[in-house]
Amino acid sequence: ADFNVQQGEHKARHYSTRDFFRHMPNALLARYFAGRAVFGEFDFVAMSETRHDELFAAWLALSDAQRNNMDAEFRDIFEMSCEKGCHAILDEAKWHLDQDADPNAANGFAEMLAALTSHYARAMVTYLDHNLFWRGATHFYHADNLPFWRKRKNLPHNAAQVDAVSIQALANRIRTYFHHTEGRGNNCVVEPFRRGDLDYFFAYPEDYSQQSPEWVNGQFGIRPHNPAFEVIFVYSQSEGSLDLNYRGSYKAIEPLQAMFAETILQLPELPPDPKDSRVYDLGPLRQRNFEFTYELGSGIESVVVKKLRLSSRATRGERISLEADTSQDPQAVYALLDRIQTAMPMAQYSVTQVDLAVSMIVEADRPPKTVNIHITYPNSCSLKYDELGLKLRDMLSASGIEPREPADLATPDAPTVHAPTPVAALVE
Repeated sequence: ADFNVQQGEHKARHYSTRDFFRHMPNALLARYFAGRAVFGEFDFVAMSETRHDELFAAWLALSDAQRNNMDAEFRDIFEMSCEKGCHAILDEAKWHLDQDADPNAANGFAEMLAALTSHYARAMVTYLDHNLFWRGATHFYHADNLPFWRKRKNLPHNAAQVDAVSIQALANRIRTYFHHTEGRGNNCVVEPFRRGDLDYFFAYPEDYSQQSPEWVNGQFGIRPHNPAFEVIFVYSQSEGSLDLNYRGSYKAIEPLQAMFAETILQLPELPPDPKDSRVYDLGPLRQRNFEFTYELGSGIESVVVKKLRLSSRATRGERISLEADTSQDPQAVYALLDRIQTAMPMAQYSVTQVDLAVSMIVEADRPPKTVNIHITYPNSCSLKYDELGLKLRDMLSASGIEPREPADLATPDAPTVHAPTPVAALVE
């Protein structure tokens, strides 16, 4: 299925119970509430599909215990009621259904979803009738919306071990590391998932205890609880690469990569980085005549350099940041660089950070929108691993900024997160 994914979609959507009722087909609301033995007196067939005043009033009259549990489920269903959510559902369903004896099971499921009237209906039907796919799909959707992944290349192409012993070994290593270095992580659980050609591992170590204001049964108070923080690994066996998402101290990145290599890839130790370990080669962007390369069907119309950061090779910590208004002059940053080069020797400076503004079509019937990309040497990039992010990463690769693997180490094209599905596009 071909989905047009909107950048920033996750942030722009806001949940409310009343709006959720309005968008969800009445027949599916009736099925959901019947399964929880509430609102049996309502005639959902006769009720308006867009006005739910009586239903909402009855909803508010429920006890906190009844309402809170269902509201939490509604919020999860709402989050998945979008194009990226449907992609994640299809990806997880495909893995499960491909294990069946019926070779057409995955296609049949996708066609069933395509026949539904909205993404709200697709999410609710999956939640009610195919809950086996739900947890993995919500994990994938969450990962698709995370920025700032760290990549480690040049790993052996070992198969990921997903047996219980290996998974528990990784959880124990993560728990031990954070417990000894930061005083948290007393417990940890790791959940593995397969998505196309990629292996995902979601780790949830225990965080520091926190106190938060909460309402419980109508009583307000400050209550302690033990939240979890997350570490996500995405491994590509064909590429021999590991992507890591961890929002914490940078010094934990390599130890976490080593834990994965030793427990999941069964390596004696984390292989060393090559002498030049840069993922992003930002040097060419210093040239005014640099041209970005992208396919005509990618939706990309133009790419403009908005900001350059230059770091001195002679004096540690010395940096120059160049930022200009490119709305009228796409070359404004380079004009500023020309003026600075007349006053100081720029040969001693390397490009270590760049901000790009990409104008691209994300929906065929709407004007182009600007997607900003923030790249920092050696291997930090703000792009997510959703469909749009992968298109832009392909552009960086084709432009020589993010070089492809050599032909003898990986396939010519990086595996995509979304497995292809031979179904007509789903229309919201």
